Amino acid sequence: MKRLWGVPLAVVALLAIAASTADACLLGAARHRCCRIACCAAEQPCAAVQTCTVMKTVREIVWEKQQYTRYKTCYEPVYEQRPVQCVKYVPETHYRQVSYTVCKPVWETRVKTCSYVVCKPVWETKTKEVYYTVLKPVWETRTREIQYTVCKPVWETRTKEVCYTVLKPVYEQREKVCRYTVCKPVYETRTKEIHYTVMKPVYEQREKVCRYTVSKPVWETKTKEIQYTVMKPVYEQREKVCRYTVCKPVWETHTKQIQYTVCKPVWETKTKEVCYTVMKPVYEQREKVCRYTVCKPVYETRTKEIQYTVMKPVYETREREVCYTVRKPVKYTKTIKVCSGRWETRDCPIPACEPVKTCTPATCTPATCAPATCAPVRQVRVWVPEVVEKQIEYTKWVTETHVKKVPYTVCKMVPETRVKTITYQVCKMVPEVVEKRIPYTVCKMVPEQRVKTVTYQVCKMVPEQRVKTVTYQVCKMVPEVVEKRIPYTVCKMVPEQRVKTVTYQVCKMVPEVVEKRIPYTVCKMVPEQRVKTVTYQVCKMVPEVIEKRIPYTVCKMVPEQRVKTVTYQVCKMVPETRVKTCTYQVCKMVPETRVKTVTYQVCRIVKEVHTKEIPYKVCKLVPQTCVKMVPYTVWKPVHYTKMVTCVRYVAKQVPYTVTRCVPKVVCKQVPVQVCCPVPAVCTAPKACEPAGCGS
Repeated sequence: MKRLWGVPLAVVALLAIAASTADACLLGAARHRCCRIACCAAEQPCAAVQTCTVMKTVREIVWEKQQYTRYKTCYEPVYEQRPVQCVKYVPETHYRQVSYTVCKPVWETRVKTCSYVVCKPVWETKTKEVYYTVLKPVWETRTREIQYTVCKPVWETRTKEVCYTVLKPVYEQREKVCRYTVCKPVYETRTKEIHYTVMKPVYEQREKVCRYTVSKPVWETKTKEIQYTVMKPVYEQREKVCRYTVCKPVWETHTKQIQYTVCKPVWETKTKEVCYTVMKPVYEQREKVCRYTVCKPVYETRTKEIQYTVMKPVYETREREVCYTVRKPVKYTKTIKVCSGRWETRDCPIPACEPVKTCTPATCTPATCAPATCAPVRQVRVWVPEVVEKQIEYTKWVTETHVKKVPYTVCKMVPETRVKTITYQVCKMVPEVVEKRIPYTVCKMVPEQRVKTVTYQVCKMVPEQRVKTVTYQVCKMVPEVVEKRIPYTVCKMVPEQRVKTVTYQVCKMVPEVVEKRIPYTVCKMVPEQRVKTVTYQVCKMVPEVIEKRIPYTVCKMVPEQRVKTVTYQVCKMVPETRVKTCTYQVCKMVPETRVKTVTYQVCRIVKEVHTKEIPYKVCKLVPQTCVKMVPYTVWKPVHYTKMVTCVRYVAKQVPYTVTRCVPKVVCKQVPVQVCCPVPAVCTAPKACEPAGCGS
C-alpha cells in the first residue's frame, strides 16, 4: 500500500519539473512563443523582428511495467453432518355427538267465510199501443210530347307532329345516418278498484209531425250559349293547427290498513356441560454449542517521506498604451420653414336666388330699393395659410480619440520542491475461532381433559297480529290539449272562361206541401254506480337513442326532346230536331192512420247477498331435537432425528501476481522557434497606433 501511494506523487513532481524546464530554457524564449511586438520594442526601440530555430532539451516520462508476487488469506468452508432430535405434531381428527334443537315450521290450512252483496239487474218486458199516421202515395200516369234538338257528332280524323319533352329519370344511390330516440316501453302490472258508472238505457216512444214540400217537375227544352269555367288546379302549401287531447297520467297517493300475522321469536336460555380436550404446551430450555471463524482486523501504523513540487507565483507590474473614444456634444443653429395660418372674418354676399326678407316684390324697384338692402351680406370665417421661418438649435455628437497608459500584472509560476512525511495504516486480517452457546426452547403438547358449561338459546316463534298502513298510488288520466301544426297542400282551382252552345231542359218544380207523422224512440241513459277490481299495466317509456343508416335513391330527371305523330279526331256537332212522347207519374200523398204494438223492457236492480270461503295458511313452529357429529382435532407429538449440516472455515494463503507501472525520465532534443532582434530604422508611433516597431 505504501509503494502504491508513492508512484502517482512522483509522476506529478516529474511533470511539473519538465514543464518549468521547458519554459525557462533560453531565458523564457519558449514560453513567449507568440513573440509580442511590445516586448521587443521595449528592449530595442528601433529594431526589426526575426525568428530562428533553436534545439531544446526536453525531459519525457516513460512508464515501465513491473510484476511482483503477493499473498492473501482465503477461508475454505468444511461441511460436517450432525444428528439433531426434533419433535413434530401430527393432527388427528376425532368426532363427538352434539344435540341441538330446531324449530320446524308446520303449515295448517284454515277457511274463513266472507259475505258480499251483488246488484243483479232484472229485466221486465212491457207492451203499449202507438197510433201513427202514414202518408200513402197514390201515383197518376200522364203523357206529353217534347220537341228537342240533338247535336249529332260527326267525327273527322286528323294527324299532327307534337314535340314533347320527356324527363328521363337517372337514379343515384345515397345513404344517410338517421339518429332517432325510441321510447322503450317497460310494463309494470298493478291492480286497483275502479268505481265506474254504467249508463242504463230507458226507451220512450214518441211521434213527430214532419211537413215537407214535394216539387212536381215540368220540363221545357231550350238552347243557349254558355260561358263555362274550367278550373285549373294551382297547388299551395299551407299549415293547419290540429288540437288533440292527450291523457296525461297524474298519480295520487292513497293509504290503507292491512292486518297481517308475524311470528315473533321468543328466546329461552339453557345450559349443558361439554367435555373437550386441550393440548397444553410444556416448554423445555436447551442449549447448543456453535463454533465459527471470525477474521479479526489488526492495524499497523507506518510512515514515509514524499517529495512534491509546488508552483510559486511571482508577480511583475508592466504598462501599456490603450486608445479609447470619447463622444462630445456640439451645438448648431439652423433655419426651418413652418406651415401655420390664422382665421379671418370676411364679408360674403348672398346669391340672388336666395329670398331676402326685408325687400318684397311689390315695393322693390330700381329707384326705391337700394343695392345694400336687395343684396345682403353675411360674415364667414376663412383660414389663411402662412409659411414662417424659424431658428432652431440642435446638438451633434462628435467622436474624439484619446490614448492612456494602463498598468497590468504578469504572473510567472516558479517551481519549488518540498518534502513531507505521511503517516498511513496497513490492515491485516487475523483468523480467530469463536465458540458460541445458543439457547433454544423445545415445546411439547400434553393433552388435558376439561369440562365446560355451555349456555345456548332456543328460539320459539309466537304468532302476533299486527296492522300496517300501506301507501299505494292511483293513476288518474287527466286530459290535456296538445297543439300540433300539420303541413298540407291546398289545391286552388283557377277559373278559365270558355263558351259552348248547350241544349238543355228547364224543369219547373211546382211545390206541394205534404204532412207526415214519424214515430221514433227516445233512449234515456240512467247512470248506475258499480265497483270492479282491474289489473292494469303501467307503461314507463325509457328513451333509447338508435342510429340507423337509411339507403335512399335520388332521382334526377334529365329532360329529353322527342317528336311523335298524334292522330286526333275533330268533332263537329250537327243539330237535329226530334219529337218524343214522355210518360210521367204524379204522386199524391194520402194520409192513413195506423196502430202498432210496441214492446219495451224495464230494468230493476235487485240486491243479492253471496258468501264465499277463502282458504289461508297458519304457520306453527314445532321444536325438534337433532343429533350431529362434530369433528375436532387432537395434535399428537412424533419424535424423529434429522441430520444438520454445520460449516467450519479453514484459513489458507493464496499467491497472486500484481503489475505496477514505474515512471522513467528520458531526455530528447526538440526544435523551438525563438524571436531574434535585428537593427532597423523606424519612425515614431502615432497616437492612434499601438506601441512598437512595425504593425
